[in-house]
Amino acid sequence: QVQLMESGGGSVQAGGSLTLTCTFTGFTGYCMGWFRQAPGKEREGVATISNDLRTIHYADSVKGRFRISKDNNRQEVYLQMNSLKPEDTAMYYCAQRPRFFCSADWEIQAYNAWGQGTQVTVSS
Repeated sequence: QVQLMESGGGSVQAGGSLTLTCTFTGFTGYCMGWFRQAPGKEREGVATISNDLRTIHYADSVKGRFRISKDNNRQEVYLQMNSLKPEDTAMYYCAQRPRFFCSADWEIQAYNAWGQGTQVTVSS
């Protein structure tokens, strides 16, 4: 059974930075993604990373500010968030899709393992 757990969330001022970490068990070669959900809004994709560690997708809203990476030896996925904005405030979730490569489309329903989330709050 795949298990994922997020950490690193917190409260920061606009313009600040945070790094989220997702620890996971099981096969290291599957697609991994970060998603977020703000109050009153639907869950949306933030970033994904594939088995080759080079096939990466970002939401337009975070491109240039966020960076996803993965360390298979440590079984961790990271989301480095810079230049944070109040609209980045959300619960951030780590998820796994059971295939080697992620899709250019988010296909959130295809992710079958999820962490419980870590809260990120950005104040102005």
